[in-house]
Amino acid sequence: MTVSSNPTDESSHPSGLLAYDALQNYQDFDSMMSDAKFTADTRTEFYDRSLTVRNCALVGVACSGIFSCSCIVGSIVILAKHGIYGVAVPNLINLETATLSQLQSQSSRLFLQREILTLALDLIVTLCTESIGFVHGISLRSALASESRLRFNTNLRLLTAARRWYNPNGALLNGISAVLLIISYSSASLVVCLDDQYILSAEGIAIAGLPLLILGVALLLQVMISLSGIRAVKILTWSSSPFDLTAALVHHTQLTPVTLRCMRRVSDLDTGGGPAKPPETQPSAWHAHPSIRKVIISLWVIVAACAGWAALVMYIWGKYAGKGFIPPDALTIQTWSFLPNTLVTNYIGYDMPGVNLQAWILLYLNMAVVQGPLTLGLHCSELIANVIRDERQWRCATGRKGLRTATNPLKMIFTHPICLILFVAKPFLHWMFGLSFAVSPGVNEGQLLGFSVIMLTAQIWNLCIALFIFACFFTFVALRRPRGPQPAAYGHVQTLANLVDEWSPVMWWGHKEDGIPYCHAGTSDHPLPDVKMDCVYAGSGAGSLVPVS
Repeated sequence: MTVSSNPTDESSHPSGLLAYDALQNYQDFDSMMSDAKFTADTRTEFYDRSLTVRNCALVGVACSGIFSCSCIVGSIVILAKHGIYGVAVPNLINLETATLSQLQSQSSRLFLQREILTLALDLIVTLCTESIGFVHGISLRSALASESRLRFNTNLRLLTAARRWYNPNGALLNGISAVLLIISYSSASLVVCLDDQYILSAEGIAIAGLPLLILGVALLLQVMISLSGIRAVKILTWSSSPFDLTAALVHHTQLTPVTLRCMRRVSDLDTGGGPAKPPETQPSAWHAHPSIRKVIISLWVIVAACAGWAALVMYIWGKYAGKGFIPPDALTIQTWSFLPNTLVTNYIGYDMPGVNLQAWILLYLNMAVVQGPLTLGLHCSELIANVIRDERQWRCATGRKGLRTATNPLKMIFTHPICLILFVAKPFLHWMFGLSFAVSPGVNEGQLLGFSVIMLTAQIWNLCIALFIFACFFTFVALRRPRGPQPAAYGHVQTLANLVDEWSPVMWWGHKEDGIPYCHAGTSDHPLPDVKMDCVYAGSGAGSLVPVS
C-alpha cells in the first residue's frame, strides 16, 4: 500500500535543486537506509492491539443484542395478548370526573410523557447503533487494509464497501445495514402512542406491538451483520487511534513508509513529494479529505430540503385552510412553539388507509423517504467528527505533554467536543423530526383504528433551524485550517507512516537533525525543538547523499 510520489512545485527551492536531483538518483539507497533504521526501531510489536477495547465493544454489542431480544419478546407478548392491531396500556388514568381544565392539563401531561419516552427510546437506539457501528467500522477498516485499499483511519462506514458483494462488509450488506438503521429510528418514533378509552373515560400511554417487533428485529440483524464482519477478517488492532493502526500496518508490512516526505502533508500526496520548507498553516479537512466535501454538501442539501418541506406545507395550508384535515389556525409568533400546541396548531395531515399489512408498509415507506436522508446525513457526519479527532490527536505531538498513541473510544466521545455534540445531536434531531412528522395512531380500547400523518409547520421550521446550526458548525470545523508547521495528516495512514520515524507510546514531533542542504524532522520519545522555518526538510540522511563536485 505504497503511495507513489512525483515532484511538486513546493519542492523547487533554488538552494537545493542539484541536491534534490541527486536524491532522486540515490532514492534506492536512501530507501534501504530508511527501512533499515525503521526496522531496527519499530518492528517490535509494541502497538496497542486494544483487547480491552475489543471486550468493551463486544459487551456493547451484546447489550444491543439483549435489548433487541427484549423488544422482540415484549412485542410478541403484546401481539399474543392484544392481537396484531393491539397495544399495551401499562397505566390508565380515569378522567370520568375531571373538569375541562383538568382534561386539558392531563392531556398535556400525557403528551409530554410520551415525548420524553420517545426521546429516551431514540437515545437507547443511538447507544445500540453506535456500539454496533464501532464494531462494524473496525471490521470494515481491517477488510480495506487486507485489500490494500485503506487510506484513512476513518471511513464512511455504510457507503464504503469491501470487495465481493457477499462480504459482510460488502456493498449488499452495507446497503441492508443502512436500511436497517433508518428502520430503527423510524420504529422508535412509532412505538409510544396514546390510548383514548371513551367507554371507560380513561386515557394512558400505549406501547404498539408491531413497531416494537420491527425495532427489535432491525437491531438484531445489525448485531448479526457486525459480528459476521469481525469473523470474516483478521483484526490487527481494535484501537480507534490512527497511530496504533498505522504501526500495525507497518509491522505487518501492509504499509511502507516513503522517504523524503518528513515535511509533506496529506494534501501533497496527489502532487508528489520531496524536500519542502515548513508551512505556517495547514490545509483544512475540506481540502485534505475528498469525502468530507461530499458530506458537507449533503448536510446543506438536507437543510435546503427541510426548508422546502416547510414552505410546501405552508403553501398547501394556505390553499386548503379549514378544509378536511387542515385546521384554519395560521402560523404566527403567538402560536409558534417548540412542542406542538394541543389547542392551536398549524399543520396539514392525511389518513393512512386502514391498519392492515399494506398500511404498515406504506407508513414505513413514508417515514423512510422523509427520515432516511436525515439518518444518513447524521451517519456521514461521523466522518467529520472522527477525522478532526484524529488530527487533533496528531497535533498533540508538538504540545508539552506529547502525543499518546493509545486512546479510549468512550473517553474520546465524552471528552472531544465534536464527538460529544454529534452523539447528543443524533437522538435529539431524530426526536425533533418525530415532532415535525407526527404519526398519530388512532387507538381506542387497546386496538389500533388507523393512522394519521401530521406535518406541523412550526416544528418543521424548528427542525430546519436546528439542522442549519448543525450544518454551520460542521462546515466551520471542516474549513478551519490548523496553524503551525506540523504537517496535517487527518488520519491518513500513509502520511502518518511517512511522518513518524520513531514509534513509542508517547511521542513528540519536531526538529531532529541539521543537514546541508536538508534538515530532518520526525518523532521521538522525548520533547524536540521546534522546526526551523527557514530550512528545507527532506528526511534522515538526505544531506549525506549530496554528490561531491
